[in-house]
Amino acid sequence: MRLGVLDVGSNTIHLQVVDGHLGGPPVPNSSHKSVIRLTEYLDESGAITELGMSRITEAILLNMKSAEHLDIDELLAFATSAIREATNSDEVIAHVNKACNIDLQVLSGEEEARFTFLAARRWLGWSSGDLLVLDIGGGSLEIARGAEEDPIFKTSMQLGAGRLTRQFLKGDPFSSKSLKALEEYLEEKIEPLAASLSTFEKDNAAGTSKTFRTLAKLSQNYYPKFGSHLTLSALEELVPKLQALDVDGRMELQSVSAERAPQIVAGAMVAKQLMQTLELKEIRICPWALREGIVLHRLDWIER
Repeated sequence: MRLGVLDVGSNTIHLQVVDGHLGGPPVPNSSHKSVIRLTEYLDESGAITELGMSRITEAILLNMKSAEHLDIDELLAFATSAIREATNSDEVIAHVNKACNIDLQVLSGEEEARFTFLAARRWLGWSSGDLLVLDIGGGSLEIARGAEEDPIFKTSMQLGAGRLTRQFLKGDPFSSKSLKALEEYLEEKIEPLAASLSTFEKDNAAGTSKTFRTLAKLSQNYYPKFGSHLTLSALEELVPKLQALDVDGRMELQSVSAERAPQIVAGAMVAKQLMQTLELKEIRICPWALREGIVLHRLDWIER
């Protein structure tokens, strides 16, 4: 079965075409992506502007046009933080569905966490036991934990790297004052997780999606002495390095894309605070995340 997974996120609109069948892994066929940064199209009331809605529909239609020769059997279209939290979310969804002739659904934050956890569980397997999964997106942070396929704890927090960059970080390089303000904010917001996850006894977790992948590659490139996984020790050296660079300097770093460079500082600060608060020494990178979780859930549902 050939599925198209359309992910309307905070930073990008990404259509991934995958081939899948029950009992087998989703096999990527092709990827079609547009960088859009939806939060740049918010007005003062928190609504996505008409220009923003036009950008969304243009990007979706462009991606679907580039994939039309692939004969997709079914399109799974979903929107995450940026549209979910827009004050005119319903209007945006109605506009996009009519203009693009699709059925775009808004995922709740907990659904994001649950599907991402499913993907990590399937990738890492039952041998990983009690599993903690972390995902730093553009608009939100998802956390899930459990010993089975359905997590016993799942939450979504408005601590995405893009959101925090716009909300707190000023200057280029970022000013010490704005960095300090973000650091204090993260300490306050993440601290309650220590109580929620107090029975999690491991000192490692799984990290998914681009922010964690980028941080892990930076760690491997510049601090190989800390091993192949992302460690707190590596972040303690990497975060000040990133904070001291301007955006052009960050783009020159190996593994940091132009798309990721503006927000990697905030993402690294979130990762570091999570590891400190939850007493994690190491984060293993899981290549599967939300899109794969959506596909796996759909294939499971077909069998039922």
